[in-house]
Amino acid sequence: MNPFPETITETDIEEEILRAEKKQNELVIYNDDFNTFDYVIDTLIKVCGHEPLQAEQCTLMIHYNGKCSVKTGDYKKLLPLCENILERGLTAEII
Repeated sequence: MNPFPETITETDIEEEILRAEKKQNELVIYNDDFNTFDYVIDTLIKVCGHEPLQAEQCTLMIHYNGKCSVKTGDYKKLLPLCENILERGLTAEII
């Protein structure tokens, strides 16, 4: 066992910065008492490009867990999706 702490190099710091910059954001949809299951499923298919089964599973998670991360990616990619979902009357945010 080495009694000396590991030396952190400039390369280590640069790699950590790159990893942080590549952080994936999540588009999260929250449950509400207004929109139907079919409407949420249809929104996920049309806006997020989900397959019907995936959209149904996410909708069930939204209902039973109160929220679900429906898409991941960089912020710029998720922003128009989030805006579209909000325009459709669902509650969503990018985290």
